[in-house]
Amino acid sequence: MTQPLQPISLAGSQLSEVRHVCAFFANDDEEYRVLLPFIREGLSRGDKTVNVVNPEAREDHLQRLTQAGIDSAAPLESGQLQLRIKTEVYLRDGRFDQDRMLAAFEEMANSARTVEGYPMSRIVCRMDWASGDQSRIDDVIEFESRVNEVWRRYNDAVICTYHLGQLSGDAVIDIMRTHPMVIIGGHLQQNPFFTPPEEFLRDFRRRRSGRTNPQ
Repeated sequence: MTQPLQPISLAGSQLSEVRHVCAFFANDDEEYRVLLPFIREGLSRGDKTVNVVNPEAREDHLQRLTQAGIDSAAPLESGQLQLRIKTEVYLRDGRFDQDRMLAAFEEMANSARTVEGYPMSRIVCRMDWASGDQSRIDDVIEFESRVNEVWRRYNDAVICTYHLGQLSGDAVIDIMRTHPMVIIGGHLQQNPFFTPPEEFLRDFRRRRSGRTNPQ
């Protein structure tokens, strides 16, 4: 980067150079309380803002933006704000493909800066669609580790949100190990459990293979 990174306010602290965050919440109200100021700040600064939500939550999401004093109409019309649903982003053709998603996020990050001219992107992705299916959550955990290689090349802030009641304890630990920053209890902190992708993937794939091919 030729320009120093502008700090980003998030969950009572600030993001600096490391901006891939897993956020664990108890419910929707806690999630919006923490993330609405982050979304508002990004729109006011002129950042590209992408929110990925569940299909049934689209209207509720827009209402919460309005209640927080965020005028979404103009940013939606200009393309500064993109409100997308999980099937458009993660589950095209009804399945989750890690390689396709890595390419999609690379293209999203590159296009926002070089084609659309935004200084950076703020991406908030609701990830609860992955819960309840062991194979799918395993794919998502692998992807969350691999995508660190994409976000290292950009200054975008990426928040992956999970609800604790929908995850096993093992899944929570593995998700934490794939993100250098974490929001838990409503507070942002550096994640002491983060494991570099090359080390994490070696360990995780070995454990995953043991589950699917028991001796």
